[in-house]
Amino acid sequence: MALAWLFERELPSDRERANRLLATCGEVSWWIPGLWHQEVSNALLVAERRSVLSQADSDRFLARLSSLPFFTDSDPVADRSTRILALARSQDLSSYDATYLELAQRASFDRQLNRAAAALGVAPFADP
Repeated sequence: MALAWLFERELPSDRERANRLLATCGEVSWWIPGLWHQEVSNALLVAERRSVLSQADSDRFLARLSSLPFFTDSDPVADRSTRILALARSQDLSSYDATYLELAQRASFDRQLNRAAAALGVAPFADP
């Protein structure tokens, strides 16, 4: 989602969603897996190599991201590898995407949020 703040999305609804999320970033804290940093860096590097961004553009974007309230999950991935692989298999996800899903399952203790997610058809969070 963070990269949608830098790269224009094709669908207007995607652009609106990304902008709404950016507008709320100062109001809430966001948990991200360690993998997120490599994904952002790789996307910036690919954009630089394709002459879509300059190094200065990438540096400014990273500085902007560093000012936002992101918290990197520090739990060892090795301890969760079996669960991540099981989620990837059961949900037909890449292991990268399953890493985000596994974190989401551990990150929310907000009962109201969990009820809202369930009302939208999101499976209830379980203990890892």
